[in-house]
Amino acid sequence: MTQTRIAARAARALATELARHNGPKSGLVVGAHGRSATLAAAIEGMLPGDTLTVVPARPSAAGALRDHVEAQSRWVAERVRVADSLAEADPADVVIVAEPIEGSAEEARTTVEGLTKYLVEGGVLSVATGITGGAAAELDRQAALFGVGSDLVVRNNPPLRVHRLRFTAADSALAGHVAPAYRPSSVPLTRTMHIDSNGVAAAGIALGLAALTRIARPKSRLWLVPALAAAPVAAFFRDPQRDVPEDRSAIVAASDGKVLSVERVRDDRFGPDEFLRVAVFLSVLDVHVNRAPVAGRVVDYFVTDGGFAPAMRPAAEHNVAAYTVLDTEHGTVVVAQRTGLVARRIVQRAPVGALLAKGERFGLIRFGSRTDIYLPAGAANPLVAPGDKVLGGTSVIARWT
Repeated sequence: MTQTRIAARAARALATELARHNGPKSGLVVGAHGRSATLAAAIEGMLPGDTLTVVPARPSAAGALRDHVEAQSRWVAERVRVADSLAEADPADVVIVAEPIEGSAEEARTTVEGLTKYLVEGGVLSVATGITGGAAAELDRQAALFGVGSDLVVRNNPPLRVHRLRFTAADSALAGHVAPAYRPSSVPLTRTMHIDSNGVAAAGIALGLAALTRIARPKSRLWLVPALAAAPVAAFFRDPQRDVPEDRSAIVAASDGKVLSVERVRDDRFGPDEFLRVAVFLSVLDVHVNRAPVAGRVVDYFVTDGGFAPAMRPAAEHNVAAYTVLDTEHGTVVVAQRTGLVARRIVQRAPVGALLAKGERFGLIRFGSRTDIYLPAGAANPLVAPGDKVLGGTSVIARWT
């Protein structure tokens, strides 16, 4: 363990898998102390029926940690148990390492391997690490093999990367019982409006260019061009809060935009059955954050090569595209993120094995594009037609039969 301080934002990212599960669940926090922001975030994420076991960083600190837990409230004291050592803990749905893992790659690997036996089938191990060093490299490797979500938390001193690892597959049906995961990549501006971290970076680059131009050519007003561009560029990456329909039969739009087509198609890449495909065109004025149309488990993700035809034209079907394949209670559902004439960059943040709640953010496409949703044709009835305007995560585009 290390003395690096985990602030509230990183702690919330560490506890997100615990906080998002709506059903009864068990949690295990390892290496905590009374002032731990991670422990506070884990307790905050508990619901009635949940249990939490806490293991102190040192056995000698168990007494003080028990006093801290009992001082919280009777509700917390009844649900949180302090164990003297990790050997006394039972396997849990979510295991959280309260402090960043540092050191060598071998030390990090040993720590992770020692904690996996405390995970139930389909459970998640949540860990934080620095962005450089042996431990960081090893956990990046683990995330590439077993990761179901990774977040870079810049607003921590020093910055940390949080990894959520799942070593055995979760039941796809569980996706229907989780809330959208907390993602530090969605930076809040107000209670109802966020901006994606890509927008923060793009606006920062524009302002940096303005500053450099002002220094290089102090008598010129050329610096105003990138300075004035910063705001609209950031606005392109706006990420508003959306109210997702609670109706379990509702299938929501994956993005904002205008419906281009609703048709039945076959695609051998997704199986022999027929699919109902709903294609939506996103103009440069639309919100470009993509959301899961249904709850499901990501079972495949691949990118196909192609051109960059205007996204509103039929030829866009052969553009560069990223396909996220979900296993759901109703069958296979696919979301295709297609590039356009201007859009050349697809961001997808849901690795294979991740559970996505309906309406959960999972990526975006930069500047004008198209999203296609493939639904099992025999299991879904369309509720939209070409020309309809839809809002991602809110508009119901189809309903399970």
